[in-house]
Amino acid sequence: MSLTYNRKIMDEIREAYRAWGKALDEAFAVRPERLKRFSTVSDQEIKRIYTPQDVANQDFIRDIGFPGQYPFTRGVQPSMYRGRLWTMRMFAGLGSAKDTNRRFHLLVKEGETGLSVAFDMPTLMGYDTFSPRARGECGKCGVAIDTLKDMEDLFEGLPIDKITTSMTINPPAPVIWAMYIAMAEKRGVKREALGGTIQNDMLKEFIAQKTFMCPPKPSLRLITDTVEFGTEQVPKWNTISISGYHIREAGSTAVQELAFTLADGIAYTEAAIERGLDVDRFAPRFSFFFNSHMDFFEEVAKFRAARRMWAKIMKERFKAKNPRSWWMRFHTQTAGCSLTAQQPYNNIVRTALEALAAVLGGTQSLHTNSLDEVLALPSEEAATIALRTQQIIAEESGVANTIDPLGGSFFVEALTDRMEEEAFEIIKKIDDMGGMLAAVEKSYPQKEIADSAYRYQKQIDENEKVVVGVNKYITEETLPVEILEINEALEKYQIEKTEKIKNERDNKKVAECLERLGEACVGSKNVMEPIIDAVKEYATLQEVCDVFRRVFGEYRDPGIY
Repeated sequence: MSLTYNRKIMDEIREAYRAWGKALDEAFAVRPERLKRFSTVSDQEIKRIYTPQDVANQDFIRDIGFPGQYPFTRGVQPSMYRGRLWTMRMFAGLGSAKDTNRRFHLLVKEGETGLSVAFDMPTLMGYDTFSPRARGECGKCGVAIDTLKDMEDLFEGLPIDKITTSMTINPPAPVIWAMYIAMAEKRGVKREALGGTIQNDMLKEFIAQKTFMCPPKPSLRLITDTVEFGTEQVPKWNTISISGYHIREAGSTAVQELAFTLADGIAYTEAAIERGLDVDRFAPRFSFFFNSHMDFFEEVAKFRAARRMWAKIMKERFKAKNPRSWWMRFHTQTAGCSLTAQQPYNNIVRTALEALAAVLGGTQSLHTNSLDEVLALPSEEAATIALRTQQIIAEESGVANTIDPLGGSFFVEALTDRMEEEAFEIIKKIDDMGGMLAAVEKSYPQKEIADSAYRYQKQIDENEKVVVGVNKYITEETLPVEILEINEALEKYQIEKTEKIKNERDNKKVAECLERLGEACVGSKNVMEPIIDAVKEYATLQEVCDVFRRVFGEYRDPGIY
């Protein structure tokens, strides 16, 4: 069933296009085009106009179809937002566990429908607050988690059996997840009932975000352990969030974000299959995480292409038979790298446009950045405005009233096809290298992203791309923005809290648990149960991660120039 028209109509369109082109040339002779070249944020060249000629090879059923049906270009749920709005999941974490707990209660009260935890830098790297490497960083970019007691404080009074929790953590992901499970079980909530997501995506750390602990191969082993454990023990949990967000934040193009993210997903799928897992048992719990940047239509097309590509990969490459395995379910966050310290209130507008693109692209879950995130951790007022942005889009704009309203747009469909084609070319190149793990070890994606980041910055510096308030429409006026500051006394409090727990716990049991964990790491036993046993005895995050470092070694970024 062709999307376009018969030969007679296409001939008429071509003739009308030529006539329009002549009229356009006459108009531009009087008033030339504003720019020599129009392109997206990712530097994809954009034509003056799109017509049925640009989608002449597209078949409606094969390439677009209907929501909830293969290839899911228009969404994974048949009813999409007419049945249920996306989850409004505000990323939050600051200071101590109790500080963040208060922010969570505020956001839930204001209408947030999913929790999302940001951790501080020592926690992200697998160190306790008392570590010399952690000094001065406690609670600065997220919440500090040293022991199970911090996890208990973090979720006190929150309905973890009724609300899902997303945790942005990577090297120590198995440990943080174990603490969450242990905390829930202490409250009488069975692990089978828990819903949420652990980011747990180490390949993108080596590629882009650069928080790492162990080398790539053992890191992939630990991730596969969590996938296996979740498949067997925590069936409602998304054991990995395959993340393009940080790839884009590091400077990639939209096509690179799409290609590298899906290539990471292929690597994780292959590792789980090699472990002996059935693809249709674990793949339905894989989730994804994308960036929504400033180029509106490019982002919409990217999300639509991503769903179609993943459906093809799972069905054709991995022979998955369960339609749920073909689904790409993804969370989206607006682009932190697009925010500016200059004229920070402009960031509200940027975030609104990026959020709208994510919604029109069919996201299942969304975080909207706060206007002050480029300056500091979000204030309560800024976080509330960011949440209200989503609520206004959902309740007032009308964009959730019909499914995939941009479907069938000549421009959007042509751009969707183009992004899919170019992303598959990159994936083919990665396959030829031996897969994503080999590509990372050869620094291929790292180099590609660095080159793209350089090109974009050069375009800004040379005024080829406009950033309002930075290289155009600059003002000298400074608007006051409230800055949230973390009390330096927090570090002393957190160290004393952890030391007290270490003095009161059964240290003999902790040592025994850590020894069993080390044995599991050396062998082939899944590490999750030994980690849960250890954190239940109040072993610290670093004590567990130090076992990983001792057995697997530590990774050092080679540095690419």
